[in-house]
Amino acid sequence: MTSATVAALQTTPVKGLRVVLRDAIELGPAGVAEDRRFYLVDERGRMVNGKQLASLNEVVATLGDDELELAFPDGTRVCGPLAFGDEPLHTSFFSRPTPARELLGDFGPALSEHAGRGLRVVEGVERKALDRGRAGAASVISRASLAALERLAGQPVDARRFRMLVEVDGLAEAHEEDTWVGQRLRVGAALVRVRGHVGRCLITQRHPESGTTDMPMLDLLRSYRGALDTTEPLAFGVYGEVLEPGRIAIGDEVSVTPR
Repeated sequence: MTSATVAALQTTPVKGLRVVLRDAIELGPAGVAEDRRFYLVDERGRMVNGKQLASLNEVVATLGDDELELAFPDGTRVCGPLAFGDEPLHTSFFSRPTPARELLGDFGPALSEHAGRGLRVVEGVERKALDRGRAGAASVISRASLAALERLAGQPVDARRFRMLVEVDGLAEAHEEDTWVGQRLRVGAALVRVRGHVGRCLITQRHPESGTTDMPMLDLLRSYRGALDTTEPLAFGVYGEVLEPGRIAIGDEVSVTPR
């Protein structure tokens, strides 16, 4: 593996809202504490995200020690303390029954008005809102892979489309991260065991700020990645579990480590 470093970090406190660049994070066994802490459910308790509601990409969430703020594209801001309902909710997270508690305040009504659909902001009682749970507490994508995709697309590709935690620069080969599956990866002070490839969905076809569908990303990936033997189809990037928690900052070294 060639010399590589952390080039970007991105998180969002509420799954489905716009990801925001970070200078540093603390990666724990369940991921970054403030990343995907909350998720959105509809009137039936089913999780919804930017795949169903494109306008969610327009909203930026900021999480403080004891309060959440939502910034909307018209300049409106909704801010309030972290207070939760007493009654547990029965929600469905990717069809998995998931007990949760509702975040009280104006957050749900404001998002409902913005998206044109009834939404509630909830926090999982037993797990964070990560697609693969602790097995996918960290996700990594490389700028070399993004550059290869840009050449194929004939236009720039914003890395935020892929909503990955860590972006790596300095790899000599595109998709070199594919070879990390099953290996241990030192990222800053954290140690991650790479578990699999991240399969892609319709959200990657949406602009990361407006939510507009503006790129045939799945067709592009299918054209040169569709026949590969990956753990998930149309893969771009990898995910893994945290073996050793630690701080990760821009410029930190990334390296495959011996067992």
